[in-house]
Amino acid sequence: MRHLFLIGALAALVTGNAAGADQIDPAALVSLPPADVVILGEVHDNPAHHANQATAVAALGPAALVFEMLTPDQAARVTPDLRADAKGLAEAFEWEASGWPDFAMYYPIFAAAPEAAILGAALPRDAVRRAVTDGAAAVFGPDAADYGLADPLPDDQQAQREAGQMAAHCNALPETLLGGMVEAQRLRDAALARAVVQALDDTGGPVAVITGNGHARIDWGLAHALTRAAPDVTLLSLGQLESVPEGAPPYDLWLVTDPAPREDPCAGFAVD
Repeated sequence: MRHLFLIGALAALVTGNAAGADQIDPAALVSLPPADVVILGEVHDNPAHHANQATAVAALGPAALVFEMLTPDQAARVTPDLRADAKGLAEAFEWEASGWPDFAMYYPIFAAAPEAAILGAALPRDAVRRAVTDGAAAVFGPDAADYGLADPLPDDQQAQREAGQMAAHCNALPETLLGGMVEAQRLRDAALARAVVQALDDTGGPVAVITGNGHARIDWGLAHALTRAAPDVTLLSLGQLESVPEGAPPYDLWLVTDPAPREDPCAGFAVD
């Protein structure tokens, strides 16, 4: 359901917040605090968010870039010649069939770190569907416990995350699916964290992660899974929002941009 990526990102913000988060201006993206891993959140269809990510990546000079949008197979198709060819890179990724927004918004991020290794963390759709029915740990594999997937969520967090999933799907999901949808999100968080660990092992870091705001949150996003698997790694998470939130959002740093123009993503749903 890639057409719901916006509401998923927004719902991730209304279900929790974190003390100590600091608002920054986009001008500060050229001087972010150093960290082994910098998570750069986004609302996927907002061009300003991708421009900000490209600015941050150029300043950070990461040894590796991890993309939520790419599978490991897609990331392996990157060659030095393709790095300078936006059209060729999009074709190699089969981007038009992926359901993600226009590649023209993402390409400047690749161009901002032309020497960085490219890794993908996206999972096959059948694996994500299986997490809904079988649980994240069963799908992730033998390292599930290392990434926190073997532990049940605290009751309050489970309830908050289920409410977020309902909001993200226009209040149109059967309640019986909510727990499984949370498991699918946990699986994606852990897969992103696993790709970051691989990037650190392969390159030594630093690593920049390009992902949605929901995965970028520090309380239960990929940062939580990564902290479980690699507790000595230093992290910095940036959320990019389209309006000023109530309370402190769940990131180390956050900024606000104008919203992208878009139709109501829930307009096509029959909601009571």
